[in-house]
Amino acid sequence: MTSIDTPSVPEAPGIPGVPAVPAELHRPVLAWFDRHARDLPWRRPEAGAWGVMVSEFMLQQTPVVRVLPVYEQWLARWPRPADLAAEAPGEAVRAWGRLGYPRRALRLHAAATAITERHGGDVPDDHAQLLALPGIGEYTAAAVASFAYGQRHAVLDTNVRRVFARAATGVQYPPNATTAAERRLARALLPEDEGTAARWAAASMELGALVCTAKGEDCGRCPISGQCAWRLAGKPAHDGPPRRGQTYAGTDRQVRGRLLAVLRDSADPVAREALDAVWDEPVQRARALDGLVADGLVEPLDDGFYRLPLS
Repeated sequence: MTSIDTPSVPEAPGIPGVPAVPAELHRPVLAWFDRHARDLPWRRPEAGAWGVMVSEFMLQQTPVVRVLPVYEQWLARWPRPADLAAEAPGEAVRAWGRLGYPRRALRLHAAATAITERHGGDVPDDHAQLLALPGIGEYTAAAVASFAYGQRHAVLDTNVRRVFARAATGVQYPPNATTAAERRLARALLPEDEGTAARWAAASMELGALVCTAKGEDCGRCPISGQCAWRLAGKPAHDGPPRRGQTYAGTDRQVRGRLLAVLRDSADPVAREALDAVWDEPVQRARALDGLVADGLVEPLDDGFYRLPLS
Protein backbone atom coordinates (compact mmCIF):
# COMPACT_ATOMS: atom_id res chain seq x y z
CA MET A 1 0.00 0.00 0.00
CA THR A 2 1.33 3.45 -0.84
CA SER A 3 1.75 5.99 1.89
CA ILE A 4 -0.73 8.78 2.43
CA ASP A 5 1.47 11.74 1.56
CA THR A 6 0.04 14.86 3.13
CA PRO A 7 2.17 17.86 2.15
CA SER A 8 4.48 19.03 4.90
CA VAL A 9 3.62 22.35 6.54
CA PRO A 10 5.83 25.07 8.00
CA GLU A 11 6.55 25.05 11.71
CA ALA A 12 5.30 27.60 14.19
CA PRO A 13 8.08 29.77 15.62
CA GLY A 14 9.37 28.89 19.09
CA ILE A 15 8.48 25.21 19.46
CA PRO A 16 10.04 22.76 16.98
CA GLY A 17 7.59 20.27 15.52
CA VAL A 18 4.49 22.44 15.95
CA PRO A 19 2.98 23.38 12.58
CA ALA A 20 2.29 27.06 11.92
CA VAL A 21 -1.34 25.98 11.49
CA PRO A 22 -1.81 23.03 13.92
CA ALA A 23 -5.15 22.23 12.33
CA GLU A 24 -3.19 20.86 9.36
CA LEU A 25 -2.10 18.09 11.72
CA HIS A 26 -5.40 17.80 13.57
CA ARG A 27 -7.69 17.40 10.57
CA PRO A 28 -6.18 14.24 9.04
CA VAL A 29 -5.70 12.50 12.40
CA LEU A 30 -9.25 13.27 13.54
CA ALA A 31 -10.66 12.15 10.20
CA TRP A 32 -8.66 8.91 10.43
CA PHE A 33 -9.96 8.39 14.00
CA ASP A 34 -13.56 8.86 12.88
CA ARG A 35 -13.09 5.99 10.41
CA HIS A 36 -10.84 3.62 12.33
CA ALA A 37 -11.41 4.06 16.08
CA ARG A 38 -12.05 0.79 17.87
CA ASP A 39 -15.45 0.30 19.49
CA LEU A 40 -14.32 -0.05 23.09
CA PRO A 41 -16.79 -0.13 26.00
CA TRP A 42 -15.14 2.72 27.90
CA ARG A 43 -15.59 4.97 24.85
CA ARG A 44 -19.35 4.53 24.83
CA PRO A 45 -21.51 7.22 26.48
CA GLU A 46 -22.99 4.74 28.94
CA ALA A 47 -19.53 4.04 30.41
CA GLY A 48 -19.55 7.35 32.25
CA ALA A 49 -16.64 8.80 34.15
CA TRP A 50 -16.32 5.78 36.44
CA GLY A 51 -16.05 3.43 33.47
CA VAL A 52 -13.36 5.65 31.97
CA MET A 53 -11.44 5.71 35.26
CA VAL A 54 -11.61 1.93 35.68
CA SER A 55 -10.33 1.45 32.13
CA GLU A 56 -7.42 3.81 32.68
CA PHE A 57 -6.29 1.91 35.77
CA MET A 58 -6.60 -1.44 34.02
CA LEU A 59 -4.91 -0.39 30.77
CA GLN A 60 -1.68 0.67 32.44
CA GLN A 61 0.96 -1.71 31.02
CA THR A 62 -1.78 -4.15 29.98
CA PRO A 63 -3.13 -4.83 26.46
CA VAL A 64 -6.75 -4.07 25.61
CA VAL A 65 -7.52 -7.72 24.80
CA ARG A 66 -6.65 -8.77 28.36
CA VAL A 67 -8.50 -5.87 29.95
CA LEU A 68 -11.85 -6.27 28.16
CA PRO A 69 -13.28 -9.30 30.04
CA VAL A 70 -12.11 -8.09 33.45
CA TYR A 71 -13.45 -4.60 32.76
CA GLU A 72 -16.89 -5.94 31.86
CA GLN A 73 -17.04 -8.11 34.98
CA TRP A 74 -15.80 -5.25 37.18
CA LEU A 75 -18.44 -2.78 35.98
CA ALA A 76 -21.18 -5.40 36.26
CA ARG A 77 -20.24 -5.98 39.90
CA TRP A 78 -19.32 -2.41 40.84
CA PRO A 79 -21.19 0.00 38.54
CA ARG A 80 -20.43 2.98 40.80
CA PRO A 81 -17.48 3.93 42.99
CA ALA A 82 -19.56 3.50 46.14
CA ASP A 83 -20.25 -0.13 45.22
CA LEU A 84 -16.53 -0.88 45.18
CA ALA A 85 -15.81 1.22 48.27
CA ALA A 86 -18.37 -0.79 50.24
CA GLU A 87 -16.34 -3.97 49.82
CA ALA A 88 -13.00 -4.99 51.30
CA PRO A 89 -9.87 -4.04 49.34
CA GLY A 90 -9.10 -7.74 49.04
CA GLU A 91 -12.19 -8.18 46.87
CA ALA A 92 -10.72 -5.71 44.39
CA VAL A 93 -7.50 -7.74 44.34
CA ARG A 94 -9.51 -10.93 43.84
CA ALA A 95 -11.51 -9.47 40.95
CA TRP A 96 -8.34 -8.10 39.36
CA GLY A 97 -7.50 -11.67 38.45
CA ARG A 98 -4.44 -12.11 36.28
CA LEU A 99 -4.19 -8.58 34.87
CA GLY A 100 -0.87 -8.14 36.65
CA TYR A 101 0.49 -5.30 38.80
CA PRO A 102 -2.28 -5.91 41.38
CA ARG A 103 -1.40 -2.84 43.43
CA ARG A 104 -3.47 -1.03 40.80
CA ALA A 105 -6.53 -2.78 42.26
CA LEU A 106 -5.77 -1.40 45.73
CA ARG A 107 -5.25 2.08 44.29
CA LEU A 108 -8.52 1.92 42.40
CA HIS A 109 -10.29 0.82 45.57
CA ALA A 110 -8.70 3.71 47.47
CA ALA A 111 -9.78 6.14 44.75
CA ALA A 112 -13.34 4.78 44.87
CA THR A 113 -13.38 5.23 48.64
CA ALA A 114 -12.16 8.83 48.36
CA ILE A 115 -14.73 9.59 45.63
CA THR A 116 -17.48 8.21 47.86
CA GLU A 117 -16.33 10.14 50.93
CA ARG A 118 -15.33 13.45 49.32
CA HIS A 119 -17.48 13.76 46.21
CA GLY A 120 -20.77 12.08 46.98
CA GLY A 121 -19.91 9.02 44.91
CA ASP A 122 -19.43 10.88 41.62
CA VAL A 123 -16.07 11.00 39.86
CA PRO A 124 -15.13 14.70 40.00
CA ASP A 125 -14.86 16.66 36.78
CA ASP A 126 -12.30 19.08 38.19
CA HIS A 127 -8.75 18.24 37.11
CA ALA A 128 -7.21 19.31 40.44
CA GLN A 129 -9.69 17.19 42.38
CA LEU A 130 -8.95 14.21 40.17
CA LEU A 131 -5.23 14.68 40.73
CA ALA A 132 -5.82 14.75 44.50
CA LEU A 133 -7.39 11.28 44.52
CA PRO A 134 -5.19 8.41 45.72
CA GLY A 135 -3.62 6.45 42.91
CA ILE A 136 -4.25 9.19 40.34
CA GLY A 137 -1.22 10.71 38.65
CA GLU A 138 -0.66 13.31 35.96
CA TYR A 139 -1.64 11.05 33.07
CA THR A 140 -4.76 9.48 34.62
CA ALA A 141 -6.18 12.83 35.80
CA ALA A 142 -5.77 14.30 32.32
CA ALA A 143 -7.20 11.18 30.66
CA VAL A 144 -10.33 11.07 32.82
CA ALA A 145 -10.92 14.82 32.47
CA SER A 146 -10.51 14.56 28.69
CA PHE A 147 -12.22 11.28 27.87
CA ALA A 148 -15.04 11.44 30.44
CA TYR A 149 -15.71 15.16 30.51
CA GLY A 150 -14.45 16.41 27.15
CA GLN A 151 -11.95 18.84 28.64
CA ARG A 152 -8.79 20.28 27.12
CA HIS A 153 -5.72 18.61 28.62
CA ALA A 154 -2.47 17.19 27.27
CA VAL A 155 -2.84 13.41 27.63
CA LEU A 156 0.59 11.85 27.34
CA ASP A 157 0.67 8.08 27.43
CA THR A 158 3.34 5.95 25.75
CA ASN A 159 1.46 5.79 22.46
CA VAL A 160 0.94 9.55 22.22
CA ARG A 161 4.54 10.26 23.18
CA ARG A 162 5.77 7.92 20.43
CA VAL A 163 3.56 9.57 17.80
CA PHE A 164 4.76 13.03 18.81
CA ALA A 165 8.40 11.90 18.97
CA ARG A 166 8.27 10.60 15.42
CA ALA A 167 5.90 13.05 13.75
CA ALA A 168 7.02 16.25 15.46
CA THR A 169 10.57 15.83 16.74
CA GLY A 170 11.91 13.29 14.24
CA VAL A 171 13.14 10.60 16.63
CA GLN A 172 12.11 6.97 16.67
CA TYR A 173 11.31 6.62 20.37
CA PRO A 174 10.51 9.09 23.15
CA PRO A 175 12.70 9.34 26.29
CA ASN A 176 12.20 6.76 29.03
CA ALA A 177 10.43 9.32 31.22
CA THR A 178 8.18 12.18 30.16
CA THR A 179 10.16 15.43 29.82
CA ALA A 180 9.23 19.09 30.14
CA ALA A 181 9.87 19.49 26.41
CA GLU A 182 7.32 16.76 25.64
CA ARG A 183 4.74 18.49 27.85
CA ARG A 184 5.33 21.82 26.11
CA LEU A 185 4.98 20.19 22.71
CA ALA A 186 1.79 18.37 23.72
CA ARG A 187 0.23 21.58 25.05
CA ALA A 188 1.21 23.48 21.92
CA LEU A 189 -0.41 20.83 19.72
CA LEU A 190 -3.73 20.90 21.58
CA PRO A 191 -6.69 22.24 19.60
CA GLU A 192 -8.22 25.32 21.18
CA ASP A 193 -11.74 23.93 21.30
CA GLU A 194 -12.31 21.68 24.32
CA GLY A 195 -14.28 18.99 22.55
CA THR A 196 -11.86 18.86 19.64
CA ALA A 197 -8.93 18.71 22.07
CA ALA A 198 -10.48 15.70 23.83
CA ARG A 199 -10.99 13.94 20.48
CA TRP A 200 -7.42 14.81 19.49
CA ALA A 201 -6.15 13.18 22.69
CA ALA A 202 -8.05 9.98 21.92
CA ALA A 203 -7.14 10.05 18.22
CA SER A 204 -3.40 10.53 18.70
CA MET A 205 -3.44 7.73 21.27
CA GLU A 206 -5.27 5.41 18.89
CA LEU A 207 -2.84 6.24 16.09
CA GLY A 208 0.05 5.14 18.30
CA ALA A 209 -1.77 1.98 19.37
CA LEU A 210 -2.77 0.81 15.88
CA VAL A 211 -0.42 2.36 13.30
CA CYS A 212 2.64 4.05 14.78
CA THR A 213 3.44 1.20 17.14
CA ALA A 214 6.55 0.41 19.13
CA LYS A 215 7.14 -2.85 17.26
CA GLY A 216 6.72 -1.41 13.80
CA GLU A 217 5.22 1.58 12.04
CA ASP A 218 2.78 1.26 9.14
CA CYS A 219 3.38 4.51 7.29
CA GLY A 220 1.11 3.41 4.46
CA ARG A 221 -1.86 3.66 6.81
CA CYS A 222 -0.75 6.82 8.60
CA PRO A 223 -2.78 9.96 7.87
CA ILE A 224 0.18 12.25 8.58
CA SER A 225 3.03 10.29 7.02
CA GLY A 226 3.70 13.18 4.66
CA GLN A 227 4.27 15.48 7.64
CA CYS A 228 6.18 13.03 9.83
CA ALA A 229 9.59 14.46 10.66
CA TRP A 230 11.09 11.03 11.36
CA ARG A 231 9.89 9.58 8.04
CA LEU A 232 10.97 12.66 6.08
CA ALA A 233 14.43 12.38 7.68
CA GLY A 234 14.76 8.80 6.41
CA LYS A 235 13.77 7.11 9.69
CA PRO A 236 17.11 7.48 11.47
CA ALA A 237 17.75 4.80 14.07
CA HIS A 238 17.25 5.69 17.69
CA ASP A 239 20.30 6.24 19.87
CA GLY A 240 19.48 3.02 21.65
CA PRO A 241 17.13 0.08 21.17
CA PRO A 242 13.51 0.41 22.30
CA ARG A 243 12.81 -0.64 25.83
CA ARG A 244 12.42 -4.39 26.01
CA GLY A 245 9.60 -6.11 27.77
CA GLN A 246 10.41 -7.33 31.23
CA THR A 247 11.11 -11.04 31.61
CA TYR A 248 8.63 -12.88 33.79
CA ALA A 249 9.57 -16.54 34.12
CA GLY A 250 11.52 -17.22 37.28
CA THR A 251 11.16 -13.69 38.66
CA ASP A 252 9.72 -12.52 41.96
CA ARG A 253 6.76 -11.22 39.93
CA GLN A 254 5.96 -14.76 38.85
CA VAL A 255 6.20 -16.03 42.43
CA ARG A 256 3.99 -13.19 43.67
CA GLY A 257 1.45 -14.02 40.98
CA ARG A 258 1.31 -17.66 42.02
CA LEU A 259 0.93 -16.80 45.69
CA LEU A 260 -1.86 -14.33 44.93
CA ALA A 261 -3.61 -16.87 42.71
CA VAL A 262 -3.92 -19.27 45.66
CA LEU A 263 -5.30 -16.51 47.89
CA ARG A 264 -7.73 -15.25 45.23
CA ASP A 265 -9.12 -18.73 44.73
CA SER A 266 -9.88 -19.23 48.41
CA ALA A 267 -12.74 -17.61 50.29
CA ASP A 268 -11.03 -18.53 53.57
CA PRO A 269 -7.57 -17.74 54.96
CA VAL A 270 -4.82 -19.91 53.49
CA ALA A 271 -2.24 -21.81 55.53
CA ARG A 272 1.44 -21.04 54.98
CA GLU A 273 1.98 -24.65 53.93
CA ALA A 274 -0.38 -24.21 50.98
CA LEU A 275 1.52 -21.13 49.89
CA ASP A 276 4.85 -22.90 50.26
CA ALA A 277 3.68 -25.49 47.73
CA VAL A 278 3.55 -23.01 44.84
CA TRP A 279 7.32 -22.42 44.57
CA ASP A 280 10.24 -24.66 45.44
CA GLU A 281 12.92 -22.06 46.20
CA PRO A 282 12.30 -20.99 49.83
CA VAL A 283 14.30 -17.76 49.90
CA GLN A 284 12.67 -16.31 46.81
CA ARG A 285 9.25 -17.53 47.94
CA ALA A 286 9.62 -15.87 51.34
CA ARG A 287 10.86 -12.65 49.73
CA ALA A 288 7.88 -12.57 47.39
CA LEU A 289 5.42 -13.21 50.21
CA ASP A 290 7.02 -10.53 52.38
CA GLY A 291 6.76 -8.13 49.45
CA LEU A 292 3.05 -8.84 49.06
CA VAL A 293 2.52 -8.15 52.76
CA ALA A 294 4.56 -4.94 52.59
CA ASP A 295 2.51 -3.77 49.59
CA GLY A 296 -0.75 -4.31 51.45
CA LEU A 297 -1.90 -7.03 49.06
CA VAL A 298 -1.81 -9.80 51.67
CA GLU A 299 -2.59 -9.80 55.41
CA PRO A 300 -0.76 -12.23 57.71
CA LEU A 301 -2.76 -13.71 60.58
CA ASP A 302 -1.42 -14.77 63.96
CA ASP A 303 -1.96 -18.50 63.40
CA GLY A 304 0.23 -18.81 60.31
CA PHE A 305 -2.56 -18.14 57.84
CA TYR A 306 -2.79 -15.44 55.19
CA ARG A 307 -5.69 -13.69 53.44
CA LEU A 308 -6.44 -10.87 51.05
CA PRO A 309 -6.78 -7.53 52.88
CA LEU A 310 -10.03 -6.63 54.63
CA SER A 311 -9.18 -3.00 55.28
